[in-house]
Amino acid sequence: MRFVKGHGTENDFVILPDLDGALDLTPDLVAAICDRRAGIGADGVLRVVRSKALGRDGDPEWFMDYRNADGGVAEMCGNGVRVFARYLVEAGLAAPGDLRIATRGGMRVARLGAAGDVTVDMGAPKILGNSRATVSGRVYEGLGVSMGNPHLACAISEPVSGLDLTRAPEVDAGFFPEGVNVELFRPAGQGRVEMRVHERGSGETRSCGTGAVATAVAAAHAEGRTEGTWEVAVLGGVVTVTLDGETSFLSGPAVLVAEGELHLG
Repeated sequence: MRFVKGHGTENDFVILPDLDGALDLTPDLVAAICDRRAGIGADGVLRVVRSKALGRDGDPEWFMDYRNADGGVAEMCGNGVRVFARYLVEAGLAAPGDLRIATRGGMRVARLGAAGDVTVDMGAPKILGNSRATVSGRVYEGLGVSMGNPHLACAISEPVSGLDLTRAPEVDAGFFPEGVNVELFRPAGQGRVEMRVHERGSGETRSCGTGAVATAVAAAHAEGRTEGTWEVAVLGGVVTVTLDGETSFLSGPAVLVAEGELHLG
């Protein structure tokens, strides 16, 4: 099968064009593709498929079928949507402009910028309430936020560089029955935070788009606000989150770096 490799601030994906939905994308196949030693290596897989091929006749033309690195199905991926949009335009499957993309977390609208960035309307954040995460025996209080997928964004006072995220943080399974992405962030000046993230099904990643938005929501909430613009510094670069009190926008680079033929069975 053909593939394209892309990333958004080093949150990387294998893109599989399967326009008519013929591919049997099993969890084992996804995990093999994402294996960084025996496969191509990625944080997840983006299958490009027409919505009508999946019986989703009321959706926009293109459906982003996103899978985590362990093969699990996920509702949404912010950086994934931006890379998906980049692919649609560069492959000639969509014209530049407002691109409506169907996801399990709802429809998203993306737009390519002149400087190579991609901005996506991520929808209205939903605050789930307060919870906590335990990392290396230390408990951090956080704010649960849904961006179509679940997040727990925890403000910390120490540099994020010292965190050990080689193992999944411990969380309240009753509060997050389907698992959760955990962000740990530290304010780094007016309108700027630094963040690291452990994603369910993928482990620590270099960036997480929905996690960046959830972090901005938590930072705003701590200041008693629902609006504002934040630069979120992640291991793979910087993304910008804008909150307007109704919806949220995520902006940053999205690039395609390779293409080829995949021989995994």
